[in-house]
Amino acid sequence: MLPPIPYPSEDAEARLKEIAARKLGVDPLLVKRVEEILDRVRRDGDAALLDYTRAFDAPEMTAHALTVGESEIRQAYESVGEDFVHVLQKAIANIESFHRHQARSSYFTTKPDGTFLGQIVRPVASAGLYIPGGKGGQTPLISSVLMNGIPARIAGVPDLAMVTPPRPDGSVSPQLLVAAQEVGISRIHKVGGAWAIGALAFGTDRIRCVDVIVGPGNVYVALAKRIVFGEVGIDLLAGPSEILVIADEQADVGCVAADMLSQAEHDPMASSILVATNEAIATGAAESIERQLATLPRQDIARESLQSFGAVFLVNGLDQAIELANRIAPEHLELQVGDPWALLGRVENAGAVFLGNWTPEAVGDYFAGPNHVLPTSGTARFASALGVDNFLKRTSVIAYSKSAMERDAPAVMRMAEMEGLEAHAASVRMRLKREKG
Repeated sequence: MLPPIPYPSEDAEARLKEIAARKLGVDPLLVKRVEEILDRVRRDGDAALLDYTRAFDAPEMTAHALTVGESEIRQAYESVGEDFVHVLQKAIANIESFHRHQARSSYFTTKPDGTFLGQIVRPVASAGLYIPGGKGGQTPLISSVLMNGIPARIAGVPDLAMVTPPRPDGSVSPQLLVAAQEVGISRIHKVGGAWAIGALAFGTDRIRCVDVIVGPGNVYVALAKRIVFGEVGIDLLAGPSEILVIADEQADVGCVAADMLSQAEHDPMASSILVATNEAIATGAAESIERQLATLPRQDIARESLQSFGAVFLVNGLDQAIELANRIAPEHLELQVGDPWALLGRVENAGAVFLGNWTPEAVGDYFAGPNHVLPTSGTARFASALGVDNFLKRTSVIAYSKSAMERDAPAVMRMAEMEGLEAHAASVRMRLKREKG
């Protein structure tokens, strides 16, 4: 299925172009449809939410039931079991510990001339978390509640709203409800899709608007977030999941194959890439992928993903491997090599790096602590993982004394005049004249 492709080569360039094309272009008809949904939510509020929810998720949904009540939370705890809560709390502790290092403080500096400069750091007043509900037998994304909610809580956001599509009977997965409660979500609303993004952005009678929207979703959700950006903040425009594994002769081909499949099973648009330094690893991993595929419940999705956007590149040494990895800028980068630490400093573009044969990407998805909301589609060249900063705003503070103003006034006026902004210069000149007069 995945024959080794020498890199660099024309064949390698062609395959890289195919993989990169996943992020190109959006159907204008789809954009128009999402815009219509958002306009309807803005105009009709709860009535629009009910119509869409009844049509796509829960046929008997009522306005009162759009918000989860305390009794539903209690019932959720009774149904999930203590073992689930225990595992959840251990994951939360790890994620909290990591993200607390990202906390920021306000700061101020003073100078002898009376200049006072600083920055006030505050959390946004409210944040909305979009959490997919899981359909077609899929388990809802419990880890997304943790990864999106914990940094917001550490930032100090006082109002955390979660939206998630209800099941056909109007309920929400008890695992999601318990996770939300453990994280400290303020309110949970049973709405999904683009209309949920509209509710968070514009507000309705039953759902208060928020300042920042984060969380994964399908193409409708992603487009809705892009459209409302500017009215609210968003985390990032995430594309399909991806992994790149660099492997040398020390790698275990079975583990390499398993890690590639762990991303391929996400979505037919996911991309799993192996960059191997020798042909034995390249062919061995490809053969192991075939064997392991047969055992996966989601083998059809994984196979389509690998055929469409998977690749095995054969390079001449680790220098070429790192060069290619930095060029692709993957969401997840695994270094399954003899000395991964020697390569770490040369990694320039990656959402997250996993070092050594004992560090599969899955530990980062759920438990280790760093955030699993990562830049995709090459955006790791300039973007970063979701973190506490996504929920903070920074306000600059400036105070000048008379002597400082007199000292800097000529330079300020000169710069304003060079830009042709005479009123700027006059605002400084007025103070000097007032003092002389």
